[in-house]
Amino acid sequence: MKQEDFLKTLKDMMDTEVELTLETKLSDVEEWDSLSLVTFLSYCNARLNRPVSPEEIKDAQTVNDLYKFLEVY
Repeated sequence: MKQEDFLKTLKDMMDTEVELTLETKLSDVEEWDSLSLVTFLSYCNARLNRPVSPEEIKDAQTVNDLYKFLEVY
């Protein structure tokens, strides 16, 4: 997945007006909450065709960490 596509998808998932970059800290985005996390997990499950647990992404601190998670699998 291209970075631009991922950023747009993540922005839609979070329903945020914040312009996301790969360097954006998740803690700086108010909309990165439990609902966004569950939505991201659901997206990962569909994209990766396997269950993804919150523990697998709990250490993600930036948008790039989430992007790399998807790229690794």
